[in-house]
Amino acid sequence: MQNFPHHYKVSAAGGPDGEVRVSAEGVEMIPTAAPTQFGGPGDRWSPEDLLVAAVADCFVLTFRAIAGHSKLAWKSLDCAVEGVLDKAEGKIRFTHFSVHAALELEPGTDADKARQLLEKSEAYCLVTNSLSAEVELTSDISGA
Repeated sequence: MQNFPHHYKVSAAGGPDGEVRVSAEGVEMIPTAAPTQFGGPGDRWSPEDLLVAAVADCFVLTFRAIAGHSKLAWKSLDCAVEGVLDKAEGKIRFTHFSVHAALELEPGTDADKARQLLEKSEAYCLVTNSLSAEVELTSDISGA
């Protein structure tokens, strides 16, 4: 891992209507648009979708790192996240994220240890730690 601080540069470009193109060096451009709730077409990623996706992605990557360091034997992790956008304190913002982790373990793996590592992953996720919204984790563990 590189020393901190890390810097991430992203750009977005668009016109008076249509999609916005989000890009970063070395990765494919992502076409985005407003979500249907804000009058968008509903056929593109929206900033809201991308933020909720970042929560899910960060959780899985954090778990991968923590489980690897802890030598936990696992097969797969599916993470579903629901973000709640609401009015709070005079602003529209995400107020809550429900994170559901479905973890499949290798046979004979300690399910209690796995649950502890899922909870640790939620606590160490840098995306949710950067947000002011409440985060709720639920999980299902199978295969132990």
